Amino acid sequence: METKSLQSSKEDVLECEKWWTFILLMYVGGFFGAFTYSIRGGVFCNAQTANFVLSAIALGNGRWREFLYYFIPMTAYFLGTFISESVPNYIKRHLRIRWDTLFLLIEMLAVIFLAMLPESAPYRITHVLINLIASMQYNTFRQTRHIPMATTFCTNHLRQVGIAASQALRHRDKNSVQRMLAHCRMLLAFVAGGTTAAVLCRYLLGKALLFTLLPLGYLFVDLLLEDIRSGKDRLARKPAGH
Repeated sequence: METKSLQSSKEDVLECEKWWTFILLMYVGGFFGAFTYSIRGGVFCNAQTANFVLSAIALGNGRWREFLYYFIPMTAYFLGTFISESVPNYIKRHLRIRWDTLFLLIEMLAVIFLAMLPESAPYRITHVLINLIASMQYNTFRQTRHIPMATTFCTNHLRQVGIAASQALRHRDKNSVQRMLAHCRMLLAFVAGGTTAAVLCRYLLGKALLFTLLPLGYLFVDLLLEDIRSGKDRLARKPAGH
């Protein structure tokens, strides 16, 4: 059943569902993670597990102000999901552009804003904004060729590698091998993005974030051209996983 699904998905996929789109976004996700950890307070903003753990620790130790602070990034992440879930239908009705494309423009503007902040600016500005755009990116780009994907963190990719490896060994299933390799590519892209950030941050500090405009800009132009060339029916079509 899965094999048939994967084969059929190769026939007609939206530009926002293609492998390389997810690989470049995963690269950007890795860059964000290393950026905030390296020079913006030693935290990860791509997901919320750490914030829930830290808020629980603060609550247990009676540090009420610290406990309440964690609701700020959590709320930003919630709003990112809410916006990216609510806006696409409006965009579809009123603009000749897909939400996926518009979001990349929003993400690039956020990157420029953060990169232009002085080094003395409070780290929390970066934390909140990256929480917001990471949430929107994760919720916007969900699936490629009928394989669910995350573009901002690695946990599920590593889990899926383990599942696919087990199935490939037990059942001699070529499709499982393909799925395993797909998730491995995402992990490698994330590591590559994080490595690039670690190197550039040493020399450029906050301006290093501007480097992500290269993959994001390339994706934006490609998706925009696809939108311009697409017919009305294709513009209205929902990406897989939505």
